[in-house]
Amino acid sequence: MENNLPVDLLHWSLAMLPLILLLVMLVGFKWSGGTSGWIAMAVATLIGFFMFEAPLDNLAVGFGKGLWEAFFILLVVWFALMLYHATEEAGAFEVIREEIQEHSQNYLFLVLGFGWVFASFLQGVAGFGVPIAVVAPLLVGLGVKPIAAVVIPLIGHAWANMFGTLGVGWIATVNAVEIENTTATLLYTGILLWIPNIIAGFMICWVFARWKGIKEGFLAVIVISLIHGGGQLALVAFNPELSTFIPTIIAVGALFLLSKMKRYSEKTELEKETDIIEEKESESKEKPDISLHQAFMPYYVLSVLSIVFLGIQPIQSFLDQFEFGFSFPAVETGYGFEMEAEASYSPIAPFTHPGFYLLVSFLFAHFWYKYLGLHHENTTKNVFSEMKDNAFGASIAITGFLTMTMIMENSGQTNVLALGIAEVSPPAVYLALANVIGIIGSFMTSSNTSSNVLFSPLHGSVVNSMDNLSLPLVIAAQSAGGAIGNVISPSNIVLGTSTANAQGRESEVYKKTLLFVLISGVLVSVTTVLMHFLLG
Repeated sequence: MENNLPVDLLHWSLAMLPLILLLVMLVGFKWSGGTSGWIAMAVATLIGFFMFEAPLDNLAVGFGKGLWEAFFILLVVWFALMLYHATEEAGAFEVIREEIQEHSQNYLFLVLGFGWVFASFLQGVAGFGVPIAVVAPLLVGLGVKPIAAVVIPLIGHAWANMFGTLGVGWIATVNAVEIENTTATLLYTGILLWIPNIIAGFMICWVFARWKGIKEGFLAVIVISLIHGGGQLALVAFNPELSTFIPTIIAVGALFLLSKMKRYSEKTELEKETDIIEEKESESKEKPDISLHQAFMPYYVLSVLSIVFLGIQPIQSFLDQFEFGFSFPAVETGYGFEMEAEASYSPIAPFTHPGFYLLVSFLFAHFWYKYLGLHHENTTKNVFSEMKDNAFGASIAITGFLTMTMIMENSGQTNVLALGIAEVSPPAVYLALANVIGIIGSFMTSSNTSSNVLFSPLHGSVVNSMDNLSLPLVIAAQSAGGAIGNVISPSNIVLGTSTANAQGRESEVYKKTLLFVLISGVLVSVTTVLMHFLLG
């Protein structure tokens, strides 16, 4: 679409300012997500109005879209918190913690199993923050300290974002930009996504016990990564929708085989080396007299519901028919940058929304634990009271983040960021930075899918105007960056700290997740450039 967006150093720097300011407030000043998000949103609004000539109706539409996007994520937050507190009130986490150690007393193996393998499985089938919302409190229940319990599933699930949720990221990408060679695009993306996968496995070992953790977990990481990354690469060109889902299920099965090995079944000296495991309290509450399977039953229900209603295509297609979304008018800036009218913007299909399965799992948990005699007269009141306390701060923060994002998109600031990078980059440099653009997009929108939808058309325009630039490789780098960027998405981090009862400690999460993003991002960029020269 023709426009006269001001792609110069001043406007590019101003468009970047809200994002930098957000990180500085969260990481540097250690301010809360709510305060940081709303200040960044206000700055983006002022920049949009005064420097990008976005009129009030343009900004209002962006704000409304942001509220709607936030509501989508908050449904996951609210119902995940309810499921967590219902499980905690029943004492089921104590059962899970003790009983699962009968299968393996190796804490590193358990952390890899939940934080990497189970989180990836949940991303493969459900996505939309479910891996963090479910796995973070499960790890806390196993005795992992809250910050580590948030960091581990964040980095563990990242690689599965593009082709997870049954390929929704890929489907959205090919609808956003015309790609002639889809086979090459899929293969390149599979290669690049293997990088954050194997780094995630080793970094979880590092978080657990530094180099000793890597040495202890080396075999398990190699085996699981071969299944995850190798399986996805083998399947992606034939069936991208199932290329993550199938390997993540196989990896769950591989866990049981690995747990039979003495190396991963017995307790090791690493428990004395790690600082992420809480010491057991001398007067812990009495463990309910139920089995591991009875304690874990609500999570079985969540997994089965997700597989049946999202994994079986005819059922999913039928349920997707029931959807609703708000309409938004077309708006334009003084620079001619226009956002088209939306009859039903980003519609929610309630029966395939992951929040629905969390809600059903919570209701099941309530009646199931009541049937087992673990929920009592004040349980429901306690669950909702604790959920409300945890959810308020998260709701304010996520709303601030998403309204900032949509105001930046509507006013043209997001496009200026990408176009500015394109104008000063030769092909090899642009390929390296396509990954960075993907990370920025995912950081802003909390979604690999949204990042690709936002920037893939721009990549297509750049490829058409730049010789010797491969669209399949650019889209692959963008997609890998979008997956990696989920790790530092403020919305995902606040979701994790809320469900792990670590509100206000987002800066501690960023210290570890930024390291993962830096390592993965650099390696993906280097690999992309090498592929550019090797493949011609």
